[in-house]
Amino acid sequence: MLPIIDRFEGDWAVIEYGRATFNFPRALLPKEAREGDVLRFHVQVDVDTTRRRRQRIRALEDELFRRE
Repeated sequence: MLPIIDRFEGDWAVIEYGRATFNFPRALLPKEAREGDVLRFHVQVDVDTTRRRRQRIRALEDELFRRE
């Protein structure tokens, strides 16, 4: 089962996936994407960026709670 573009509504693409539908930002689709196109998604976690972001948040939390 692959997602299919059902229609566009403004800045959103309405995607059908099985019996479910969801909105997806049109700007993240290729410019040539059209209604009826079948999509393939590749989702990957950026481990390094996630680690740096968590470290930054932890440092901000530490700073916030030290100043109580």
